[in-house]
Formats: sequence, C-alpha cells, structure tokens
Amino acid sequence: MIDRVATDFDLVLKRINALYRRDGRGRLISINQWNGGVAPRFYLMRTAESVICRFGANLPDDLVSRLEELCIHEANGEPPGKLPARYGQYLNLLTSHAPVDRIWAGPAYMFAQVVPTDGSPIPISDDNAHLLRDGFEDWLPDVPHRQPFVAMIEDGRAVSICASVRISDAVHCAGVETHVGHRHRGYAASAVAGWAMAVRARGATPFYSTSWENHASQRVAARLGLSLVGVDFHIT
Repeated sequence: MIDRVATDFDLVLKRINALYRRDGRGRLISINQWNGGVAPRFYLMRTAESVICRFGANLPDDLVSRLEELCIHEANGEPPGKLPARYGQYLNLLTSHAPVDRIWAGPAYMFAQVVPTDGSPIPISDDNAHLLRDGFEDWLPDVPHRQPFVAMIEDGRAVSICASVRISDAVHCAGVETHVGHRHRGYAASAVAGWAMAVRARGATPFYSTSWENHASQRVAARLGLSLVGVDFHIT
C-alpha cells in the first residue's frame, strides 16, 4: 500500500533528478553516477497521486510529444500496477524509433523511519576497503564515490554491503549486495538500515528501489517496514 504522506511530489521529483543527469531541456543524458552510464530513452514514475515522465536527449521532438500525450492519460492509483496501462503503446513507439535494448520495472520505497535491525554495519572507506576483497572486488573503485558505504563484516571480510549509488544533496539511492553464501540471514536488512541512518545524518532522504523480479530485495524492504512510494518503469 502506498503511503500517501510519504509520497511528497517534490521529494519524488528530487529522487528522479538524483537518478539521471539532464541537459538544458531536462532530457536525460546519462545515469547520475561517477562513471556515467546510458540513460533510458523513456522513464515513467507512477505514484498514487501523479504520473511523471522523462525522455532521453536523443529522442526526436515529435516522438516525445506522442509519448507525453500517452503519459497524460496514464492511469494512476493506489497501488499502481506492475506495468503501465499503456505499456504496449510506449513500447511500439520506441521500437519504431530504434530497437529496444532493455525494459525495467519495479517498486520504489522511502524510509518513513529508520528501523534498527540486528547487527552493526561499519563504514567503508579507502582505509578499510580491503574488507571488500573475496567477494566484492567489483565495488572497490566505487568506495570514494558512493558514500555512505557500509558493510556487515564476518570473519574479517564483508558479507553484505549497502552504498549510495545515486546521490544528490537531497536524495541518496541505495545499492545493495550480499555474498551468496550469507543470504537469508538478515545481513542485507542490517546493512541497508545502517546506510539509511548514515544518509539521514547527512541531511538527505534515503530511497530504496528494486525490480519486480528481485523478491529477495523486496523482502528486505518489507523487513525494514519501508513505504512504497511508487513504481519505476523505463525503456532503454
């Protein structure tokens, strides 16, 4: 159930602005992270009160106008469905412009309050990034750029991590990973809770999102009592 109190339109907009870099027209030019990344051609966020759409910088204006017209008539409600009501029309329009590379959809959550869980994650910095070895080596270059970055430690190594993967002054978005041998033990929830408290300490609002297919990640959100803000959908 979407928490209408938590679904503050201005805060939702700030989250979207934290996800992507934009040009002067507000079109999406890249993912908002230190090493860039391809932005979607079409992004849609549906909440109980609003429908917000954004468009890639390379889309022609006439296609953007047609997509905008569909978005205006997109149904919103509580809760939004897993896929937009006009999913097929969006897909057809974008396919007519260029082949579709990826379709993604999933719930977005906000921390109405941070609920402490068992365990105490530790902050990860360049000074102790060696704790990420033996499982999270791919994250080593991210440590200086994705702060706060916290980890649950067992036997001298990280077993679950949570870091800010999209950052603005107002909003941080979580990225989470747990070592395959340590899943289903509550480590991820503890890491996310510790990260959220660190984000709050910086005066920003923590957000957590995942895909509909990632049931384990959705269980983490449920365990922490997170508030469903809305549903993300994008086509690349």
